[in-house]
Amino acid sequence: MHKHLLRATDIAAMPVERVQHQFNANAVRLTRSLSAAVGLQRLGLHLVTLEPGRDSTTHHYHDADEEFIYIVAGTGTARIGDQSFSVGAGDFMGFTAPSEPHSLHNSSAADLIYLMGGESAPVDVVHYPDIKRSMTKSHGRRSYSEWDDIHEVTTRDR
Repeated sequence: MHKHLLRATDIAAMPVERVQHQFNANAVRLTRSLSAAVGLQRLGLHLVTLEPGRDSTTHHYHDADEEFIYIVAGTGTARIGDQSFSVGAGDFMGFTAPSEPHSLHNSSAADLIYLMGGESAPVDVVHYPDIKRSMTKSHGRRSYSEWDDIHEVTTRDR
């Protein structure tokens, strides 16, 4: 095996990590991290299986990290902003930073498999409008604030 090449057999043999979203107990992804396997530092790329009835995440958007999803197999429901769309194999979604909030749900009776990728900036703020919460990611640390607890900072005179 070459350090920059993952063959299909290598990917199939990779251990599957069960990832549960910190703000949504129903958001459980079975993930193979392709980017980690080849040593990528600034880009995350994951092959994800979403079991029937599961969410991919909490509806969100990023201030810094762009993301994409490419559906490999199965069907589901993508929520982008306030709209819902049926998605299936071959469909692609790309999210700039910032973008409309987005999330994915497996509304079918079969597994939904997708390739998820995006930037991995050392500093980012992720907003969750449905639960009125923002999470700050800063150099390996994560913290969150409820929107009701966030106060505007007045501009200082200079």
